[in-house]
Amino acid sequence: MNAEILCVGTEILLGDIVNTNAQYLSEQLSLLGINVFHETVVGDNPERLSECLDIALARCDMVITTGGLGPTYDDLTKETIARKFGKKLVLDADSLARIERFFDRLGREMTENNRKQAYLPEGAEIFANDWGTAPACAISNGEKTAIMLPGPPREMKPIFEHCVRPYLMRFTDGVIVSHSIRIYGEGESAVETRLRDMMTGMKNPTVAPYAKTGEVLLRVTAKARDREQAEQMLEAPMREILSIYGDKIYGVDVESMQQAAFEALRERGLKVASAESCTGGKFGQLLTAIPGASEVYDCGVISYANSIKHRLLGVSEQTLAQFGAVSEQCAREMAEGVRVLGGADIGVSITGIAGPGGGTPEKPVGTVYVGCADSRGCAVRRLTLGRGGDERELVRDCAVLAAFDMVRRAALGLAQLN
Repeated sequence: MNAEILCVGTEILLGDIVNTNAQYLSEQLSLLGINVFHETVVGDNPERLSECLDIALARCDMVITTGGLGPTYDDLTKETIARKFGKKLVLDADSLARIERFFDRLGREMTENNRKQAYLPEGAEIFANDWGTAPACAISNGEKTAIMLPGPPREMKPIFEHCVRPYLMRFTDGVIVSHSIRIYGEGESAVETRLRDMMTGMKNPTVAPYAKTGEVLLRVTAKARDREQAEQMLEAPMREILSIYGDKIYGVDVESMQQAAFEALRERGLKVASAESCTGGKFGQLLTAIPGASEVYDCGVISYANSIKHRLLGVSEQTLAQFGAVSEQCAREMAEGVRVLGGADIGVSITGIAGPGGGTPEKPVGTVYVGCADSRGCAVRRLTLGRGGDERELVRDCAVLAAFDMVRRAALGLAQLN
């Protein structure tokens, strides 16, 4: 089964929003064993949309669209696809009732144009939208299939998970099972070099590396008649990879490094406090985005100014004068100070030069020190993250990633990376 993803929306073409829908759908379809050879973006124009549909349906078995299901005059995806399949749009009473209940819950009056969203191609398989107003649907003529999803990711993703995936399972032969192994502390090229024989020598299952910001993701995938058989096929390669990388693997099928650190803290009943300079609170922001973060986090200090480092965190004036704010000594005292201030088990600190300016030959842009203090003492890592350009956010993201890894290791009682 070959599919094409067709994302509809002038706002995507203008760069007003990032097209994350295509990335998500490509990944999900791959896991189902459905090939995606083309992705297309088209504006809210019925003629150009019709042309794109002709091309897509000529070269694939299925087209999956996102966007154009709203109540306004330029939302024309359903209308255009229905004409392609020779279908009329008919009012679906259940969808209309859902839309009416949606507005009732919000305490808002439903305008007449919202009724438009309840008109769907006759004979379509309807996927209820419990996260918004636009129902999704699928239509087929026996040879070609079109699946229409709403554009907002907060609606599209759960509809796919709960409704479209079970629908697509009808088209798959067997199952595809994947596990994601996340590695921190070794680059993509080094991982590929070490695992090249495994990657090139395997056909089913397969191992593929993906470079992420500051880390590497390995996806191990098997296709089999059922999930149990696929899991059995994955056991050996996963065991080998786990034995090679040990505690550099921070999780299997874990969402992020901050999630792994959070779980390590929560499972052991530990709390962390943070002191951030160049990252401006990003560590605390990512941690508190996780539900239940209050179980592991009470205190965060954004100590941008040296006076705050001294007054709140106890960094000595001598340290600041002799070594500077961007130094191993300052990071150490920040981590120890915030641990005491927050009454935490672990204190973590980040201080550095995110750029684009402000560096020196001794401490160029991208120089960051991350400290982590616990009852065993304090470890400090120096990171050299600059690449000679304006990469402020990259420096900040990599610094926070290192901080979470140090917290994870401290919580688990593991040795810190050099």
